[in-house]
Amino acid sequence: MRIALIGATGRAGSEILAELSARGHAVTAIVRNPGKVPALPGVTARAGDAGDRDGLAALLAGHEAVVSAVHFLHSDAAVLIGAVRQAQVPRYLVVGGAGSLEVAPGLRLIDMPDFPAIYRAEAEAGAAFLERLRQEKALDWTFLSPSALFFEGPRTGRFRLGRDKLLADAQGSSISFADYAIAMVDEIEHPAHPRARFTVGY
Repeated sequence: MRIALIGATGRAGSEILAELSARGHAVTAIVRNPGKVPALPGVTARAGDAGDRDGLAALLAGHEAVVSAVHFLHSDAAVLIGAVRQAQVPRYLVVGGAGSLEVAPGLRLIDMPDFPAIYRAEAEAGAAFLERLRQEKALDWTFLSPSALFFEGPRTGRFRLGRDKLLADAQGSSISFADYAIAMVDEIEHPAHPRARFTVGY
């Protein structure tokens, strides 16, 4: 498939880029500094600005899917969604956040009193981005939330999927960037969550 990946050099983005390349996809890695994109099979680095709707749309045109792996505080949902629609790309997948996942009926992780203050603004922006997607009437979108602890770790291929509830086990709630990337690329190749949010964790 021809996939455009916005934010291909971030922690999640770089793992998704490696996973897409390893599976033989043709990837356009859209970043501010193309020189930071690793030389991988099937990967073409292009300079792009997530805040430039028209410029981004030109880069996205002709792809079968777009993956957005940019921080919510450093992007604008209206710009990103508008660029995907303008480019007429049929699918849009977003690297989401865990803050909007439910820990109890009607209670989100971000609503917990011990939620780290340092992550609150980003989590709130992610929750707002998800609500913006849910207002879309035609766009085929998917929002993949990681578990509470999103960390540098091994690629095991062993994880669970859920929908809107935080996944946790005896060790807590976590997922490595590498295993998250597997779940994201699986969703690209075999769509199972159209116009929905889902989550991945151990």
